[in-house]
Amino acid sequence: MAPYMRLRQICLVAPQLEPVISDIAGIMGLEVCYRDGNVAKYGLENALLPVDTVLLEVVAPFRGGTTAGRFIEKTGGRGGYMAIFCCDDPDERGRNANALGVRTANVIDHAPYHGVQLHPRDCRAAFIEFNHTEGSDDIFGPYPPAGPNWQKFIRKDVTQALTGVEMQSPDPQGLAEHWGGIIGVAAGDAELKLPNATFHFVKSASEIMSALEFRVADVAGVLHAAKARGLPVAGNEFLLGGVTFRVS
Repeated sequence: MAPYMRLRQICLVAPQLEPVISDIAGIMGLEVCYRDGNVAKYGLENALLPVDTVLLEVVAPFRGGTTAGRFIEKTGGRGGYMAIFCCDDPDERGRNANALGVRTANVIDHAPYHGVQLHPRDCRAAFIEFNHTEGSDDIFGPYPPAGPNWQKFIRKDVTQALTGVEMQSPDPQGLAEHWGGIIGVAAGDAELKLPNATFHFVKSASEIMSALEFRVADVAGVLHAAKARGLPVAGNEFLLGGVTFRVS
């Protein structure tokens, strides 16, 4: 049997949580399930919204000298911050990454949750984290970063799923193979297919997590809601929280 590996969470970073959180919730028909006080020690505040079983998180620094703050300064606020994957053995994935020259940046051990975060400079484009929650192989099972009852906040009348993540790079195939090696998923033609989402790699001058792709019930309705909140809409997409939200 192939090792268990799923996209669990996407983390965006913003100078302040508002209006980003309200805009995501209002436009996409999502609801905040948790605000985690534990991130305060990193100088951050956050909010998480479930998109079916994938958590969409926004973090914002409230003091200087944070990694998230430096990320905003370096990127001008463009690009997603972190891709988080649940797997059987985060430590094994971390050792595999280390063997590829990707350093471990942080280990989080809050039983039953165990996470291994890799160094963003070595990952390229965004942070990668692997985690596992003991006794939670069910995708609707406990997931401590999202709070005690995140499942009750899933709303699917507007947004049904987060289906894809777009990554930009001057060398998209090279970045796909690099991430594939770290994650343990064979790179196709500039893409990585996971059971619940696909990562697409496209050519651009800089390396960033550039877009999130969603399946929604009413594309026109979502785009109208984005326009109503003053966001520039082009085609089937709009910019929010540093990334392009693309709906279909």
